[in-house]
Amino acid sequence: MTALHTPTLKRHRTGLVAVDHARSAGGYTLFAPQTADGNVFLIDLDGEVVHRWKLPQRPGRDAVILPNGNLGYNGNHPDSPELFPGWSVWHGGAFSEVTAQGEVVWQHTDLLHHHDAQWLDNGHLLYTTVEPLSPELASRVVGGIPGSEAAGGVIYADVVKEVDRQGQVVWEWRSWEHLRPEDYPLHDTFERYHWPMTNAVTPGRDGKVILSLRSVSSVIAVQRGSGEVLWRLGHDLVAQQHCPSELENGRILVFDNGISRAHVSMPHSRILEIDPLTRRIEWQYADTPGYAFFTPFMGGAQRLYNGNTLITEANFGRLFEVTPAGEVVWEYINPHFSAYPDAASRRYLPGENNAIFRAHRYQRDDIPWLKA
Repeated sequence: MTALHTPTLKRHRTGLVAVDHARSAGGYTLFAPQTADGNVFLIDLDGEVVHRWKLPQRPGRDAVILPNGNLGYNGNHPDSPELFPGWSVWHGGAFSEVTAQGEVVWQHTDLLHHHDAQWLDNGHLLYTTVEPLSPELASRVVGGIPGSEAAGGVIYADVVKEVDRQGQVVWEWRSWEHLRPEDYPLHDTFERYHWPMTNAVTPGRDGKVILSLRSVSSVIAVQRGSGEVLWRLGHDLVAQQHCPSELENGRILVFDNGISRAHVSMPHSRILEIDPLTRRIEWQYADTPGYAFFTPFMGGAQRLYNGNTLITEANFGRLFEVTPAGEVVWEYINPHFSAYPDAASRRYLPGENNAIFRAHRYQRDDIPWLKA
């Protein structure tokens, strides 16, 4: 029997919960627990670990398998400055491409990186950073908790960068040059030290870059050439969302966390498939009752080849796959619990947890080195 003084989450069942081999898309699931000391796991459909990488830093959120079979890892760089509370948790800055044998074949450092990064097919890296706003622009940021700016009254704002294999910036987008602060107000429950908090950046088709702006509850598409905003999904549709991606049908799949959702008293999460032009919800997944599926921050949704969706209920380390009808056909709970290793992170998120930023599903052909 598990002692009752252990953390609540740790007393719950972990590992493989259920699997329906016939209806699952199959394949292998990759995840990088936030507090597992830099261990990244690849598991099969039965929950067995088929491969493990050990990196020198804990994740600065995510890890992926690249088209060449190597691991693309976003590590939490120990030298990143402590810009404001929470930065220690969600910054990255130490990027590594690592072979299955653990050999590091490419590295890039950016101490101002935070949250998401995308490893592009051309070998470039697309990711989010921050820069301080001018006092004039900072005075125009609306909402948030009064007096909660960073030291010196600073508000940091997002910059999206793309770097090549030599680490040179080949494209850059500064949020304040294309977004009016008055049009993107912070939620009243958010600190004013970070605007608009871009927690995801995803390449779309036709030169688009899709951004998730968490603290203002918006998903936008940016035209790479001009930097202009092509469309916006606002707070009437999403609430502190994560992980938008463009599907083959042009719709946007997004993890809608549900914090500060308009006119809803009971927070709950859902997965939405939205037509960005008509702003119509074409498909969604939610549990019954709604609060049975909920994560206040982080989270992911990946559409699989057979129409199923892999979902990361991040704060509870829960990974599950649902059919288009919303039936769960695979479920796994991350069994790796620990506290954040640094004091700044523990002050912001105390206690042990098994959180996962998001997970990724791959098929056998995506992993050429994996033994049959």
